[in-house]
Amino acid sequence: MGSVELVVGPRVVLTGAGGRIGRAIVPLLPAAWNVLHTDLKGSSEVAALDVTDPGACRRVFAGADAVVHLAAVPDPEASWKRLLPANVLGAYHVADAAAGCGVRRLVLASSLHAVSAVPVHTQSRAMDPPRPANLYGATKAWADALGAWVAAMTPTSVVAMRIGYFAEQRPDPDTVPAKEVSAWLSPRDAAELVRASVEADGFTFLVANGISANRYRRADLSDTLQRLNYQPVDDAWSS
Repeated sequence: MGSVELVVGPRVVLTGAGGRIGRAIVPLLPAAWNVLHTDLKGSSEVAALDVTDPGACRRVFAGADAVVHLAAVPDPEASWKRLLPANVLGAYHVADAAAGCGVRRLVLASSLHAVSAVPVHTQSRAMDPPRPANLYGATKAWADALGAWVAAMTPTSVVAMRIGYFAEQRPDPDTVPAKEVSAWLSPRDAAELVRASVEADGFTFLVANGISANRYRRADLSDTLQRLNYQPVDDAWSS
């Protein structure tokens, strides 16, 4: 009888596992992955990691194949004082530590807020330059820039996911503003976006719009579908 070769999945470190998106996608990530879940406040199932601590980031990222960075203050109305630690300093320390540890792939949670100061009927494209309408969006443009820097100067490749309107339940087009419905990202499509961002090859840096397979789309998905082999299934307009 021949020997059975065991296929070991990538070792992935996920920051912000205790946040809304983190909690929603953790059960949906590929079973073959070896995922270390981290958050500012640790628990029996989540390792403690303060992303503003560069030494801690390096210790946790050592030996990882990929780092998926979701930890941030997700409030579009947050003040500079609230945004500075996690969204600015933390994003830098994560990017720098991932590159310093030789991580193959860094996946950064950017946001469509990075390009939100455009006319409401304009479809955002992945190659659009940053044009934020608030400080939160500016910090996500910073994440895009950090990703481009790491990809240009180190062997680590980077995906900056410009995440749309994440919501656990399908938004009601009759009550939720159209710009949010058309930017909806469901939990299972968010998990699929992370999977694709970690596993895809053939690039050094990619900005990837992250929404579901909505009938009307606030953001163009062409690059995300083609270059990441992203396969979303949910549609905000489908009952």
